[in-house]
Amino acid sequence: MPKIFFVVSGEHESLPFSELEAILEAENVSYRVLEKHTQVLVLEAPKESVKIIADRSALTRICAVEIFRCRAEYSEIIEEAACSPIEDYIREGESFVVRVKRVAGSSPHLSTIKLERKIGEIILSSVGKVKVNLFRPEKTFFGVITDDYFFFGLRLAEILPKPFVERRPKKKPFFHPSAMPAKLSRCMVNLARAKAGDLLLDPFCGTGSILIEAGFIGCKILGCDAKRLMVKGSLRNLTYYGLKPNGLVVADARKPPFTYADCVATDPPYGRSATTMKSTTKEIVYETLQVLAQILPKGGHVCMASPKTIGLSEIGKELGYKHLESHFVYVHRSLTREIAVFKRE
Repeated sequence: MPKIFFVVSGEHESLPFSELEAILEAENVSYRVLEKHTQVLVLEAPKESVKIIADRSALTRICAVEIFRCRAEYSEIIEEAACSPIEDYIREGESFVVRVKRVAGSSPHLSTIKLERKIGEIILSSVGKVKVNLFRPEKTFFGVITDDYFFFGLRLAEILPKPFVERRPKKKPFFHPSAMPAKLSRCMVNLARAKAGDLLLDPFCGTGSILIEAGFIGCKILGCDAKRLMVKGSLRNLTYYGLKPNGLVVADARKPPFTYADCVATDPPYGRSATTMKSTTKEIVYETLQVLAQILPKGGHVCMASPKTIGLSEIGKELGYKHLESHFVYVHRSLTREIAVFKRE
């Protein structure tokens, strides 16, 4: 299998890597992690994995098949570029461009513009009858500098964040301040190991952010919320995006009218802009996870968010779930979310 490197979003340290691996696991793609650097994950994986990641990921930005890697030193990069089989990746008559990106301020002594120009010259001199096209190239060669290393390859996919920006809470017909951003919603759906055809449940559906993202990857979707206003708003948002839920009802998440779901992704209320119906958030989380254990099949996953102070991972373990991972996302001064992933044993 080829070596493929993925450049991920820098907005969170661990979530992008976990999302990427969760997607491959959900889709039963065989892979092996070779290296992990700041914003760069290198895998041994089939090329088909790139399309899967490009179609599903919220936090991956670039996918490229590796041609060479070396230390982030100008002389080494040029030497590697000159002796690498770049001609295997571009045919005579094709146009190309070279792009180089630096992440997290790595190796500031290197000029990305100088590297682009020099590697472009090497390609022109070593491959016959090719030409540079800065705006509409047929091939894009991509290099990334991270943690004093340089990875270079042929870009297979670029994933733009624009669709998620266009689905941010305030852009939807029904808005509520408790709504989760589209990018984080999609990430949670992916962490729940959902895939097309799976039945995903959000027992605190709110404005429908998580259900919308699950629907876009082909899941069947179920949702409930204790407030009629939210269920109506959720349905309005789903309809706006052309999505039809398998079920959407007014109900207490601790007494859901559903008996089965393949996986769960959810964000329970915290009691500020969203009501907790006179219960504490900890009580709601505990009782909901208790009920979900009866709904999920063995091996089913739950991705849940809650305030860090709740101790979500410990609650899940106490109830017999296998705790796979937790990520902590700063929201504002009084709220840091714990996003935990559990597997029903």
